Amino acid sequence: MEGRIPGLIKKGWKLIRDVWISASRPAKHLSIGFLALGGFIAGVLFWGGFNTALELTNTETFCVSCHEMENNVFAELKTTIHYTNRSGVRATCPDCHVPHNWTDKIARKMQASKEVWGKLFGTINTREKFLDNRRRLAGHEWERLKANNSLECRNCHSPEGMDITAQSKRAAEAHQTFLFTGEKTCIDCHKGIAHELPDMTGVKGWE
Repeated sequence: MEGRIPGLIKKGWKLIRDVWISASRPAKHLSIGFLALGGFIAGVLFWGGFNTALELTNTETFCVSCHEMENNVFAELKTTIHYTNRSGVRATCPDCHVPHNWTDKIARKMQASKEVWGKLFGTINTREKFLDNRRRLAGHEWERLKANNSLECRNCHSPEGMDITAQSKRAAEAHQTFLFTGEKTCIDCHKGIAHELPDMTGVKGWE
């Protein structure tokens, strides 16, 4: 009996080794169904994780987690009608800076990724640096909104939903003349609607 014990131990270790080798090698033959199911589960997990991360970066909390935003443009937003008004409907950072439909949202996120460099290198990490760069930064955003026909504004506002009879005479005339005809878009007339304007000295139409 004693002589058989080392042999049993040896066989046991051999069995464990064989199982480990088999488990660690790539499988040579897997069914199409197994591969399809595995791929589907992996896809669901990836898509769920991707969308969760995307939505986390699409919140006001995330946007103002950088002091550059919290102490500058977010502080200014708090004084406007987009933040506090009689209806209690508040526009958050992504409402005005990120389109709602998925493809445009992804494109905007890709554009915004370069803004991470500004954070890493401290481009506007002080109030003085922010003010020095303000006109350039605002210009980029105005150009973007001009190019996409103020898509983010239309997240909440639409010409079809406007009751111009409830607007002031000047606003109603401007919307009928420019907005409804497509001659101009929202950002052409509403720069500075939610944040302070930069120094516009020398800019055509602002003298």
